[in-house]
Amino acid sequence: MVKRTHLRVAAAVALLVCAGIVGAAYLSRPTSAVADATGESARVAPANGTTVIATDSNTWLGRESDGPRANAELVAFGADGERRYYDDSHTRYWDVDPVEGTNATVEYLYADHLTADECGGESVCTRNGIERVNLTTGEVEGIYSRVTAGKHSTRWHDGDRLNDSTYVVADIAADRVFVVNTTTELVEWSWDAQAAFDPATTGGPYPSDWTHLNDVEVLENGLIQVSLRNHDRVVYLDRDTGLVENRTLGDGSHDVLYEQHNPDYIANPDGDDAVLVADSENNRLVEYRDDDGEWVRSWDWQDEQLQWPRDADRLPNGHTLVTDSNGNRVFELDETGDVVWSVPVAFPYEAERLGTGDESAGGPPAHELDLRNQTAGGQSAGAGGTPRSVLPNPVVNAVYYVLPRWMGVSELLVAGLALGIGLAWAVAELRWLPYRVSLTNPVSLRKRN
Repeated sequence: MVKRTHLRVAAAVALLVCAGIVGAAYLSRPTSAVADATGESARVAPANGTTVIATDSNTWLGRESDGPRANAELVAFGADGERRYYDDSHTRYWDVDPVEGTNATVEYLYADHLTADECGGESVCTRNGIERVNLTTGEVEGIYSRVTAGKHSTRWHDGDRLNDSTYVVADIAADRVFVVNTTTELVEWSWDAQAAFDPATTGGPYPSDWTHLNDVEVLENGLIQVSLRNHDRVVYLDRDTGLVENRTLGDGSHDVLYEQHNPDYIANPDGDDAVLVADSENNRLVEYRDDDGEWVRSWDWQDEQLQWPRDADRLPNGHTLVTDSNGNRVFELDETGDVVWSVPVAFPYEAERLGTGDESAGGPPAHELDLRNQTAGGQSAGAGGTPRSVLPNPVVNAVYYVLPRWMGVSELLVAGLALGIGLAWAVAELRWLPYRVSLTNPVSLRKRN
């Protein structure tokens, strides 16, 4: 009996210690994606220009849940580090682009989850839209919106302005790209991914999440660059002829791209253009240059913290602005690969540095800068697994995706340890009971001898 008492006391103490560690992390959690532990608005380090950040709330937690990942935010920090603009009125925020000819106005994609009653039916739906905001005055203007059925893999992640009246939209819900006149609200052109790919042999599950078409970019030569995330490919479209043959970046193999986000096309005056990509499931940034029609890897970078990046912009000064979604930060790399600026942000999707052009438009390619490759822990930046875990990258990223921001790897391990101790204690108490259950007919409960 004395031994059992000692074991009970040891288990209770261990559970209290585990609860203290996890509880302390929870109590110190920020209440906003851009707030400190007291809930006050954070001031970040000064930067070379205003930085606009769009965050993606976590649908696992839901908007009614506590913590920063339960709430999406659009926030801008001025060059002095002070918060310049803030809005959290939408369920999700996605792509952010500066408006040409302005120094304080951006356009962004948003998604609002609607109830079945709001949708006029029996199922939930999503309003996808484009808005424009003046960061100085706070004035918001609606550009275009449409309602799509459901909410998973139906939210538009990106759009790109073609001219004053038309917008190119990445329609993730219908696996298509379309051009809409935002004045008449008429679709003037569209491309269906089934025109080039077979749902039975490519991509993700059809029709629920086949292409996960998450990015479009209108290039200077008129082509439209498109990210087909679940195909692990970046393709190029001609509005007259469709898919441009022999131009695709990626072939479905994960060592080239693995469920990428926000590829940026970098036009090089010397002719060898490049594409900078947030190679999300590979937990790295990667760049490919055009070598006489063949895509050749020219740069890759990661560190120990980089976890499911979803945006990377090459700035005119050669630095790279990075959005690290599961790493809960936005940061800036210099040409040597060192982090020279960083802000903690819960689950950011995209970031834009105003005054540097749209995305990577004003930046030079990696091979012109002679950027050095960097891998985490001296290991390969390929698709086999992260240096932080023996598990495959998609498994690790999925775990990080559902974890609240305040729960890191240490807290997760402690919680797992507490669960193991609790189960072991429960099993031991059952074995120590002075009774036993006999699985006879009828079931009987007998006192142990």
